[in-house]
Amino acid sequence: MIKVAVIGTGGIANAHLEAYVNSFKGRCEVVALCDIYMDKAVQDKEKYQLDCRVEQDYRELLDSDIDLVSVCTPPYTHAQIAIDFLRAGKHVLVEKPMASSLEECDRMLEAASESKRILSVVGQNRFRDPIMKLKRTLDTGKLGKIVHAQVDSHWWRGHCYYDLWWRGTWEKEGGGCTLNHAVHHIDMLQWMMGMPDKVHAVMSNTSHDNAEVEDISIAILSYGNGSLAQITSSVVHHGEEQQLIFQGEKARISAPWKVYASTSKENGFPIRNTVLEEELENTYNSMADLAYTGHAGQIDDVMKAIEDGSLEVLIDGREGRRTLELITAIYEAAATGKNVSLPLTKDNLFYSRDSLLANAPHFYEKTASVVSFAKNDITLGSEYKK
Repeated sequence: MIKVAVIGTGGIANAHLEAYVNSFKGRCEVVALCDIYMDKAVQDKEKYQLDCRVEQDYRELLDSDIDLVSVCTPPYTHAQIAIDFLRAGKHVLVEKPMASSLEECDRMLEAASESKRILSVVGQNRFRDPIMKLKRTLDTGKLGKIVHAQVDSHWWRGHCYYDLWWRGTWEKEGGGCTLNHAVHHIDMLQWMMGMPDKVHAVMSNTSHDNAEVEDISIAILSYGNGSLAQITSSVVHHGEEQQLIFQGEKARISAPWKVYASTSKENGFPIRNTVLEEELENTYNSMADLAYTGHAGQIDDVMKAIEDGSLEVLIDGREGRRTLELITAIYEAAATGKNVSLPLTKDNLFYSRDSLLANAPHFYEKTASVVSFAKNDITLGSEYKK
């Protein structure tokens, strides 16, 4: 029986608790909840009918008999909490984004290496059937070289969204939509296509004058083989239509799933390649669905790694760092107006938290601060179904 603690009981903690309590009952047990606002932790204890400890300070749990910790607190707290639990010999699943800076990521990776414990970073969209099947179809090579990727991380958030006390500041949230919303899609892109060589970007705050951070950014990524990708990160798009489109030499595929293949006429104009389309459709449709999806899928992956002793997970700390590295490059490119080359080094403008705070542009200043919303139901984005 894996003993679990959940640190931070805001909206996203429910995705973890639903998995631990309902999907994996008998396989794990939630033995502790922690939140600086203890009444929120007590509410979750009652909601999920848990027989567990409730603490205000996570450090009270470091010496407890706990195997796995879900860190669901605001981003600026992730690093120290994760490091402390790793050094205490606990496995850690930390919500996205991994941390506020690459310097913090590197300290987290060092703690995981020294403790020989799992550090996994939440990227629950990899554990959705359309996304996993898209990745596996790309990996067959049937599209040929990927020449262009289009990533639309389109979300919509009202003005009051940034009234929550930790949102909308570089110090506590670490950034805007690029870091905290598009992180899902940027993670999927770098998983499927790898890391680019150069990044160019622009960003703005068009609709949220109560926040320091951006509410839209557009980035262009260039790869060593000549391929390009574009990423739109936004919380100003009505309808929240989210998609990843990969254009290969021979065909295009996407999530939500769509396939189109072309071949050349004698004069260079296109004609549809229905044979390849059928082959790609059969490849995609022949793949089995995942046993668990979303957060439950990733939690299952982490628990399997604990149970079998392999400690190998799909999204480890190195993967989480790559995603943050790409986001950091977008911020530096947008802030400076210059192309940024990867990999980033300690000399890069936004490598450390202090450097980030010193150099990040303030579009506006935060004007409101509420402890919580009366109703805190949240949405987790597209399921990428047709």
